[in-house]
Amino acid sequence: MTTSLQRLLGLGGLRGEVATHGGANRRNMLLLIQLRWLAVAGQMATIVMVEYVMGIPLPILWLLAAPAGLVLVNLVSAPLAARQAEVDDRALMIALLADVAALTWLLFLTGGAANPFAALYLLQVVLGAVLLAPVYAWALIAVTTLCFAGLGLHSLPLNLPPAREGSLLGLYLQGSLICFVLMAVLLVLFVTRISQNLRDRDAAMAAMRQQTAEHDHIVRLGLLASGAAHELGTPLASLSVILSDWKRMPAVTQDADLTQDMETMRAEVERCKAIVTGILLSAGEARGLAPQRTTLRTFLADVVASWSRDGVAVDIRDELHDDPLIIADPALRQVLGVVFDNAVEAGARRVLVTTARTEDDLVIAVRDDGPGFAPVVLKSWGKPYNSTKPRAGAGLGLFLLMNVVRSLGGRVDASNPPAGGAEVRLTLPLSALSPKDRP
Repeated sequence: MTTSLQRLLGLGGLRGEVATHGGANRRNMLLLIQLRWLAVAGQMATIVMVEYVMGIPLPILWLLAAPAGLVLVNLVSAPLAARQAEVDDRALMIALLADVAALTWLLFLTGGAANPFAALYLLQVVLGAVLLAPVYAWALIAVTTLCFAGLGLHSLPLNLPPAREGSLLGLYLQGSLICFVLMAVLLVLFVTRISQNLRDRDAAMAAMRQQTAEHDHIVRLGLLASGAAHELGTPLASLSVILSDWKRMPAVTQDADLTQDMETMRAEVERCKAIVTGILLSAGEARGLAPQRTTLRTFLADVVASWSRDGVAVDIRDELHDDPLIIADPALRQVLGVVFDNAVEAGARRVLVTTARTEDDLVIAVRDDGPGFAPVVLKSWGKPYNSTKPRAGAGLGLFLLMNVVRSLGGRVDASNPPAGGAEVRLTLPLSALSPKDRP
């Protein structure tokens, strides 16, 4: 029974709908790809400026191999990251190593460790510390350290023209200033965006933990309700038998008032038995024994006809272009009953049910003429015990409604229309309601 309750409440599909560490890595990978295009543009601009503006001869063809390699990396990694739902730390490590390799090649051809732009290695280290797991971050530190040490031993010096040989210190200071500004700007851009990605991931994981705790709470409530329903079944059956016997007693048949009271008692007992049966159906104990095939229009008409309250009118506005075949789900029937009950408790006297279809989804909008939802209810929509009613347990019905609809792959939205009243919109995929063996 616990498994049935978990399936009903949608615990199995919860984890797949929430952002994971791999999902955050994917967003960070896409960010690195975008910023790598900026790096390519900056490298090209620097090469052109040094060669043609400052008049310092450079091995341009060899230098262009670095931005060309980064372009190739982007062209390969961009479609891969776009198709994948998650990216692991190893892929991010490879992407950062490509940037380190391009920087090392540029520095090797332009003075090595003496080039002021060698400080850009620190940028790669910071990115690795933010993005990667500790083992990969330390590995990146080791790689950048070896690259910097290798440049101190082997590199090609800049071929400065005679007019600039005396201004080497000035060139170094200018390069250091440019490198500092570049690193500061890139760090702010990178770390701000990446930190936001990580915060989004942490928030999504916190929401998943909260939903898991709430679902566990609902499972416990479902087990308690199912157990209570089993315990109530026997005394209700006994009461029904006793009332049937009393109904045939002469003392009852000869008293009209007593006979009427007896009929009322029997009706209330039968109603209690129907409620108990509904609880067991929702708990999954009788689901699938005799699945009822029906059409969507017939199902909704039956739900509205079976739910009736004195002084409350329920109308259906049919905007469907067809009448698909579905399985009459007892849980969905109770969901609509909860919406109707909440509308009546809020003071509504007219309920309008609008049915429509958008592509593969069924949309059921339940609108009433009551006072509408309180702002605090809309703000905390979907949380348990979210209600302005003073009685204990108020708001649990809407929370159960949210979880049942979520288990079917749908969603529930609430609003106060400008014309007044309240509206609850159920969006359900028809595939969750359709028979599995439909041709």
